[in-house]
Amino acid sequence: MDLISGLPEDIARECLVRVSYNQLPTVAMVCKGWKTEVESPEFRRQRRSTGHSQKILVTVQARSESVKSETGSTKRITNPVYFLSVFEPETGNWSELTPPPGFESGLPMFCQVAGVGSDLVLMGGLDPNTWKASNSVFVYSFLTARWRRGSHVPGEARNFFACCGSDSHGMVFVAGGHDDEKNALRSALAYDVARDRWVPLPDMAAERDECKAVFRRGRVYVVGGYCTEQQGRFERSAEVFDVATWQWDPVVEDFLNSATCPATLVDDNEDGEDERMYMCVGGELMVKRQESTWQRIATVPGEICHVAHVGAFDGEVLVIGSSGYGEAHIGFVFDVKSNIWRRLDSPEGFRGHVQTGWLLNI
Repeated sequence: MDLISGLPEDIARECLVRVSYNQLPTVAMVCKGWKTEVESPEFRRQRRSTGHSQKILVTVQARSESVKSETGSTKRITNPVYFLSVFEPETGNWSELTPPPGFESGLPMFCQVAGVGSDLVLMGGLDPNTWKASNSVFVYSFLTARWRRGSHVPGEARNFFACCGSDSHGMVFVAGGHDDEKNALRSALAYDVARDRWVPLPDMAAERDECKAVFRRGRVYVVGGYCTEQQGRFERSAEVFDVATWQWDPVVEDFLNSATCPATLVDDNEDGEDERMYMCVGGELMVKRQESTWQRIATVPGEICHVAHVGAFDGEVLVIGSSGYGEAHIGFVFDVKSNIWRRLDSPEGFRGHVQTGWLLNI
């Protein structure tokens, strides 16, 4: 049966790859042939190769409310209830993503998200009812617009762990964090999203609580963090896991310029030729090209004093933050080639604190 009656298969595919990402679930429901097509790896490769794939930023964001004081001025208060927001860089549109089952009243505090292909993986965090660390895993498919439960993270529940995804390997990598007794961890795991299976990695050389992970060119970089005895005193070092050899490389002692929280560290893309890592430090946007030293490339706009989240895509860096505690969060995008900042339009309802996020290419 033809994909589209009366059209050659290649022309029919040219039509389907142009469908917006948020209409793919509807397309998949039209007929079995279309469902098979949009769920195939070749369909996704064709969307990318022809420039029709779409990037979306999914963030764990707090709902915020405004109240008026006795003097009539408006003061923003932060409501510690988190939801999933979706930002489309190309259109500037913001929307809310349906929460996983059981979390309609708010996501687990400090949960982590990572993307693999068209799937978003949400895991861990503090249960909003018991405030205990959770080892739950939920996977949202942007092809079906549905959540499914994944296998729980093995072992004792951990919190403040590093987390990153790899499209090319179909895996989400988890490393470090701490247990219920605040003991920093050396252990690491990989989650095969398609097979819903966890695989243990060799332990890291050091304990790393509150570390950050990025994936580039077949390697997982686990950066910074601190050991149990050094609570809050961050390391400058990093450990690199080679997926091909399934081993950790020697520790890179001076990966960061300073001993600081690596939460804003981000990589431009995992497979590109001109790969770069970006990080905001002390109001400055820094870049690290390949394995060279960190260099300042811009000053963060003055409207942002506290950077909450950084994302990077196609030579642009997205910075979200606020001017102070309890204030609305706003976003700016820095164009690396033109060295120009532009402010994003964040509508009411999408100005709360951004805890974490992940950029998907669908």
